[in-house]
Amino acid sequence: MDHSILLAKEIGIREEQAKVAIQLLDEGNTVPFIARYRKEMTGSLDDEQLRRLSERLTYLRGLDQRKSEVLSSIEGQGKLTEELKEAIEKAVTLAEVEDLYRPYKPKRRTRASIAKEKGLEPLAEAIWQQDENLDPEKEAEKYLNAEKGVETAQDAIAGALDILAEQISDDPEYRKKLKTLLHKKALLSSKKAEQKVEAENAKDVYAMYAEYEEPVAKMPGHRILAVNRGEKEGVLKVSITPLEEEALLLLKEICVKNESPSAKLIE
Repeated sequence: MDHSILLAKEIGIREEQAKVAIQLLDEGNTVPFIARYRKEMTGSLDDEQLRRLSERLTYLRGLDQRKSEVLSSIEGQGKLTEELKEAIEKAVTLAEVEDLYRPYKPKRRTRASIAKEKGLEPLAEAIWQQDENLDPEKEAEKYLNAEKGVETAQDAIAGALDILAEQISDDPEYRKKLKTLLHKKALLSSKKAEQKVEAENAKDVYAMYAEYEEPVAKMPGHRILAVNRGEKEGVLKVSITPLEEEALLLLKEICVKNESPSAKLIE
């Protein structure tokens, strides 16, 4: 796929410059070499512009590859709908692709999968409906099965809640809303990694991020790329302030429909 138009727009250069830079990179030329010796071909793109283009190009090509893998996997399961295919093809980040794939991704044996093996999925669905006339404990008694380890109503309810917990965790729309919350309110912090940095110039490149803090929402793209690069190279340690209480409140607003006994269990 040709990414030159998008890269030109993101970096603020002409499409022709992006095309030439991509060609030079694909031929095996390094960023410093292109910046220094191929200025007449690139229209004098500097080292930072070329580095951003190179990193973004690698990301976009990886995104294309991952989309292809995910589509193939879901199609192989016989679960690929036109709506899902379109959503995956339109995804602009790897995280978005992974969130869409998450419900279909082969999983190791989890508490939720064990509960499903015990036949508790219909109970989970009944609780999720949050019918105000439903008594969860009485409903759960229908699923008692000592041979499968469901000896009490509480055992059945616990298994059903495990199923719902995984269902909520895997839902791409919920994950998107949580990421939006994180982007709006989270604080990113970075500091110099304790391990020794071998390259002397690496210290200068990441000096401003040695003791750094900034709201994620206010970080421009080039600083995000720099921090990501510093973390990848082992120069920086990066963390994001968790928003656990706000995240739980958001999920409660989304998932809890009323004050029924079932809703209390979900809450």
